Amino acid sequence: MTVRTALEQGTRLLEDARTAAPRLTAEVLLCHALQRERPYLYAHPEEELTPLVQLHYGRYLHERLHGKPTQYITSRQEFFGRPFRVSQAVLIPRPETEHVVETALRLARGAKRVLDVGCGSGAIAVTLALEMPRARVFASDISPEALRVAAENAAGNRAPVHLVECDLCAAFASRSLDLVVSNPPYVPEGDRQSLQAEVRDYEPSVALYGGPTGVEIYGRLIPEAARVLEPGGWLIMELGYRSLEAVRAMLDTRWQDIEETADLAGIPRVLAARLGPLAAG
Repeated sequence: MTVRTALEQGTRLLEDARTAAPRLTAEVLLCHALQRERPYLYAHPEEELTPLVQLHYGRYLHERLHGKPTQYITSRQEFFGRPFRVSQAVLIPRPETEHVVETALRLARGAKRVLDVGCGSGAIAVTLALEMPRARVFASDISPEALRVAAENAAGNRAPVHLVECDLCAAFASRSLDLVVSNPPYVPEGDRQSLQAEVRDYEPSVALYGGPTGVEIYGRLIPEAARVLEPGGWLIMELGYRSLEAVRAMLDTRWQDIEETADLAGIPRVLAARLGPLAAG
């Protein structure tokens, strides 16, 4: 079997199964089997695949045809132009989450002490550490398995991120931070069966579901952020679909300069707020 034949057959199988982006998926899986980059496929279309490469490629196609996300097969996903390792212990970083980073860089680039709450793969924390080299960046998560993945990504990207196992901001002292960012669990429990199977069956539930309505986690995160932030510090959160009004209503009079950012589909995706001065006494 040649590279060209393998691509054609893989694409056809994925098309028949109505898999999204069948050609691209076949290319990515074949590259993973060959341990090569995509240009290699088109520079060497007549190369014969070894039996071992054929075996790996067949297994990867089988896994994808049965719903396993490509990123969990290859253990790789790009975020903000950088490579990140992923496993089923963490959510797959998505392009929408880059809006959280962009908002943080626009509003709080001068922050000196930063916390990524519920860091998962560490994509946000690692990116901010590299884009804000003068900041001391922390990343918290309740999952030790997720923190191990985040540690690999910090090391792989040479990012100085300090990892902490705790719930939300529990390990941090009052007034100890200038910026808190988070992509928290925000899918309502009742939406579980309506999710795509590859999300529902493979991504970690603890990072997906935010409670019966999906906004319960924000009800805990916002007061915690108010405790740990210095006055003038920013809280920047990714939002779930249709959660803007409920989450915005949780921001009491202590919060100022509240703004929202929509994603490319026009859906409100990021909510940012600045902690105002502390009340006297």
